Amino acid sequence: MDSSTNSLDDVSADGSTDYPDRNSTMEVRLQAQEDEITLLKSSLADALRRIRVHDQLLPLLKQQLIAVNPSAARVLNQVSYPDGCTSGRKLSTSSINDGFHHAAAAARVRRNSEKLGNPERQRKRLDKKAASSANLLTRSPSLENRAKELIASAGLPGSRRGTYSQEQSIKMFIRGRPITMYVPSNIQNYDNLKMELPSERLELDWVYGYRGRDCRANLFFLPSGEAVYFIACVIVLYHINNRTQRHYRKHTDSVRCLAVHPDKVRVASGQTAGVDKDGKPMQACVHIWDSTTLVTLQQIGLGNFQRGVGMGSLAFSIGDSGAFLSVIDDSNEHILSVWDCTKGTKYAEIKTTNEAVFAVDFNPSDSTNIITCGKSHVYFWTLTAGQFTKKQGIFGKYKKPKFIHCFVFSLTGDVLTGDSEGNILPWAKSAADTKTLGKGAKETYQIVRPIKAHEGSVFTLCMLESGALLSGGGKDRKIIRWSADLAPEREVEIPEKFGAVRTVAVVNDEELLVGTTRNAILRGSFSNGFVAIVQGHLDEMWGLATHPSQDLFLSCSHDRQVCLWNTEEHNLDWCITLEEYGLCADFCPSGSVVSVGLSTGRWVVLDLETKEVISESIDGNEQLSVMRYSPDGRFLAVGSHDNFIYIYSVTESGRRYSRFGRCNGHSSFITHLDWSKDGGYIVSNSGDYEILYWDIAGGCKLLRNRFESKDREWASFTCVLGFHVIGVWLEGSDGTDINALCRSHNEKIVAVADDFCKVHLFQYPCPKPKAPSHKYEGHGSHVTNVCFTHNDSHLLSIGGKDTCILQWKVTGGGAGESREVPASVSSTSTGSPEPPAT
Repeated sequence: MDSSTNSLDDVSADGSTDYPDRNSTMEVRLQAQEDEITLLKSSLADALRRIRVHDQLLPLLKQQLIAVNPSAARVLNQVSYPDGCTSGRKLSTSSINDGFHHAAAAARVRRNSEKLGNPERQRKRLDKKAASSANLLTRSPSLENRAKELIASAGLPGSRRGTYSQEQSIKMFIRGRPITMYVPSNIQNYDNLKMELPSERLELDWVYGYRGRDCRANLFFLPSGEAVYFIACVIVLYHINNRTQRHYRKHTDSVRCLAVHPDKVRVASGQTAGVDKDGKPMQACVHIWDSTTLVTLQQIGLGNFQRGVGMGSLAFSIGDSGAFLSVIDDSNEHILSVWDCTKGTKYAEIKTTNEAVFAVDFNPSDSTNIITCGKSHVYFWTLTAGQFTKKQGIFGKYKKPKFIHCFVFSLTGDVLTGDSEGNILPWAKSAADTKTLGKGAKETYQIVRPIKAHEGSVFTLCMLESGALLSGGGKDRKIIRWSADLAPEREVEIPEKFGAVRTVAVVNDEELLVGTTRNAILRGSFSNGFVAIVQGHLDEMWGLATHPSQDLFLSCSHDRQVCLWNTEEHNLDWCITLEEYGLCADFCPSGSVVSVGLSTGRWVVLDLETKEVISESIDGNEQLSVMRYSPDGRFLAVGSHDNFIYIYSVTESGRRYSRFGRCNGHSSFITHLDWSKDGGYIVSNSGDYEILYWDIAGGCKLLRNRFESKDREWASFTCVLGFHVIGVWLEGSDGTDINALCRSHNEKIVAVADDFCKVHLFQYPCPKPKAPSHKYEGHGSHVTNVCFTHNDSHLLSIGGKDTCILQWKVTGGGAGESREVPASVSSTSTGSPEPPAT
């Protein structure tokens, strides 16, 4: 517990400090080089695989041609051996895969949207090289095509693939690499297909999670009975008795801080600046909004706050009924600015310090006095006629703490600070020491007497109307009530699994709300203890799966937690911690077990009732990216970063597994896969943008003639590359812009998770480029996965670094009704603009 708490202290102290730009630039260059290597390796592997196929075809073609036209033998020999090579050479698949396994597996397909975007010059350079690599395969006619031309000239029928004209296939390019997809037979006129907006829409229904790990002073209780807090780009108003949520959604990037106006109705919220999809910085601002109507009243300082607003860096003045708002930005100088809330104009500003700043507030009785604190400092500011003067708190004979985490004003006007040493320090103004410093000496702020309050840091202080004080500790996880003269009265310790106390909000004389460092909000009292009313993950999430018949879904994260949630009750059913973190999951069609793929190549099967591991296995030593049961539950496919798909036979309703086979043919890591409706075939995507088809029932064989799979029906559609989802890709996409997609069970719509914090809703199918979509914001990081519930009533989306799960309600279009896929892909829906975010 000590080590974990210390790490949380470090996160709290340095959470507002960005990595140097130089490191980000080096990461971008490394990413570009890795992508280039992966593309070159995969292109060469594809070329070698084609040569092998050609060598296998040529003897048969030669025999057929000689049988029909003996005079053609001489010409065919020239075609077969242009360089004097023999047709007996063989290239094994294993040798190809061994040659490129490590380079492909080392490539990173996922890109965090919170990092700096690739410079345009590097992007163009990489695209140019990628295009030249792809041209290696297309500059000269293939041997197979030249042989087929000879056969055709001799009057022989060609292969099935060769009889179709160019109009029956569609070719799209990603990073210069061509991807050919064949048009299904039921589409007679591809050019006349119309792509329209789906009639279905999404409404934000529920937000799972709370940002307590690296933020502070971000939980308040309103007279309306609602707790107000934030996660990602959404500010949540949660009624603690009715268990309902409302959402303020006007922010365009991650929210960092909150402040409640003295009237307890208006709320101010600040966000980080962030970057757009081209890597250009966006403008941040502070929103002042009405918590009753969720209407934005003002936008303060648009473009004035470099890198956005700092954590815990907002405060309304109290002495003048909230006429002013103080803001500290997230720049290196941490500029303090004061804004006139009536006019929306800046009144004054000053650079504070290059060290981290954690809190700011006005003196309740005098709005000209402002306090700031942070790393190794506490400053007392006086604002007169638009000009600041600063006095630094003097620690004197007392040890200077590394961090001053928080402060509060007592009813007598004294300042009390909480620090990383576990002390509460009362500060008072001292008269000028003229005897020591001379006539020019000025009054100072000094410590009256330190009080040892907690073991570890003091993260929060809260003053009660009675004059009593509440303090929240880090390492000891205690909340202590102090009398007006700072004598301890009562204390309570929160459960270890919820982490340290981050912030405290008062509900009434007895009841409290507590935000914790493990992203939970607790409700309780000193007498009755505390229970969680909001919980969430702690780290980046990738794994998401919905139950086949119940209102349940499962999520797994880099925090090693696997959580089962109830979409109807909006709560956490259970949570367990594994030895390694999970990256993917899928429910068995029986609904009694769920399989989870881990980061080490191991995968486990969990019983939903007992939460016990009933089966486990390991495939390779690299991370797993896909777990997918066949629709009849007879097989489980496991996609790995070692380029293989492992197939298991499933018996006893998902409780027994035995290896059935292995799909070998991809030249890069597996990213997505789906089963056919009859459970006999698989389609898969890989990190180098391949689409391959597999005959599982026939022995996990690769289907080399992809044309034969163009009319096959798929039980699910999560592959991001395929004819039916060409339209989800924007022009110029680099292949990592879409992290996941999911088709609804009624096959009417497809949801897309992109790398720019957005969720899109398209009609299904959408086989033409530039298909229109409804676009929804809310996540503050790359969206890593999306999944529809069993009856298509809701869509779940998870963010990467924002640790947020959003539950969207599907409305319109007869949501939940099943239908047959029409022969024509056109839609009769009439799209309208996205509904206003509320």
